[in-house]
Amino acid sequence: MMKVLVPILAFLAITDGLIRVPLMKFKSLYEQLIEEGQLKNFLMNQQLISDGSYNEPLLNYKDMSYFGQISVGTPPQSFSVHFDTGSTHLWINSVYCKSEACTMHHLFNPEESSTYRSNGEPFSVHYGTGSLTGVIGYDTVSLQGLKVTNQEIGLSIKEPGKHFARPLHEGIMGMAFKQPGGMTPIVDTMIQENLLEEPIFAFYLTNSPGYGSEVVFGGVDPTHYTGEIHWVPVIPGSHWQLVIDSFEVDHQETGWCSDGCSAIVDTGTSLLTCPPQFVDELYQKIGAQANEYGDYIVDCSNLNNLPTLTFIMNGAHLHVEPSFYTLVYHLSNGEKYCRLGIKGSHKEYRNGQPFWTLGDIFIRQFYTVFDQGNAQVGFAKVV
Repeated sequence: MMKVLVPILAFLAITDGLIRVPLMKFKSLYEQLIEEGQLKNFLMNQQLISDGSYNEPLLNYKDMSYFGQISVGTPPQSFSVHFDTGSTHLWINSVYCKSEACTMHHLFNPEESSTYRSNGEPFSVHYGTGSLTGVIGYDTVSLQGLKVTNQEIGLSIKEPGKHFARPLHEGIMGMAFKQPGGMTPIVDTMIQENLLEEPIFAFYLTNSPGYGSEVVFGGVDPTHYTGEIHWVPVIPGSHWQLVIDSFEVDHQETGWCSDGCSAIVDTGTSLLTCPPQFVDELYQKIGAQANEYGDYIVDCSNLNNLPTLTFIMNGAHLHVEPSFYTLVYHLSNGEKYCRLGIKGSHKEYRNGQPFWTLGDIFIRQFYTVFDQGNAQVGFAKVV
């Protein structure tokens, strides 16, 4: 069994009422391939579909991800999980799972936990690569000294494709609002058990590989942002869904959100996704060109001259600079490769409005605060 050892961080995790969980940015397979000059060979070995594009439905090799450690059970069993505001389920790899992805990771064994209980209720989560299925249980979940008792968790039985076989990917911790009839997210349980000073959590994401990013529970860390926090109301019970009042490119109104656009704030999505009916025009406005790999690339020497993207929400003008929406790779031959961290959304509309996803590309620009008590998300410029 292959295991990835995560270094133990020797620092105080709970200060001033905040519970701090360090997050590790994991370099994607795409980053490794492009920097090592092996991307073309990799794609040539994949299935080529009839229109000449590459079909890789079982491996999202371009994903960047941020992982943090949690422990489950008594005594605790540790796992690296993806902290995901775009889903509600908390699930981990388990000994019940015989899928290929589960052979690559540490597996939770409920028989080794004295606090585990289950009535055998099944659950399933649908992903683009297929459905993950498992059984629901209840146990103690610990995050940097904070113990959440009686937390509903999913134990995987079948995991689709190769996506979850990646290093560190031992589960997902959903942090969206609870859905009707769905599993109870861990933040809801924290609130119910009065474990947080305030019913909020906040993400600070950096672009640096390894540690440096973090999520805090119970408050905000003012050392990570400057200026005021701009609050935007969200729809309760949603995946942190809000309304974009206007969208500008190079400080010029596009008209795309003249009747409002719908967006979710999703740490589980690597990129910034644009409504597909507008994405080609956005590429054109930025000056990006498609290449043979399906990437939209820009001249690395011209990044400072690319346009600023502005999202206007609840009166706040949130500017996303080109240094944040472009991804720069340092190749083995000493050259650079620059592509946009923007792609088309998987659907044109949500609730009748053009649909965006404000993923990690966006969140790295802003300290992002999720206020569950007041159903709002706050954005402040990172320092």
